[in-house]
Amino acid sequence: MSSPDTEQLATTPLPVGDPAVPERRRFWRGLTGSLAAGMVVLATCVLVIAGICLFTAAPGPGPLMLIGHPVAAVLAVAAQRIADARTGRVAGFAGLGVVVSVTAALSLFWWS
Repeated sequence: MSSPDTEQLATTPLPVGDPAVPERRRFWRGLTGSLAAGMVVLATCVLVIAGICLFTAAPGPGPLMLIGHPVAAVLAVAAQRIADARTGRVAGFAGLGVVVSVTAALSLFWWS
């Protein structure tokens, strides 16, 4: 049997991070991305708890919370997608939109 003809492929290490993006921007995008993801988790939890309360006849979150949390989560994720896709001031303001949306939801629905 003869061995098949093969050639050695060059390997290059995978980049750790985008060197063109400064550390400060990566931190900001990571922070706002975490806030947006956290808002999605919180909105999901509120909706699941409302469903459980519906089936157990227990008092649960009101309609304002059931509407407000998903709306804030959608706004935060949309702003985060813009922040990830763009650069410069647009990305900065989109990240600020994430922070404002999450802060508004937390202060309106959880501040007692």
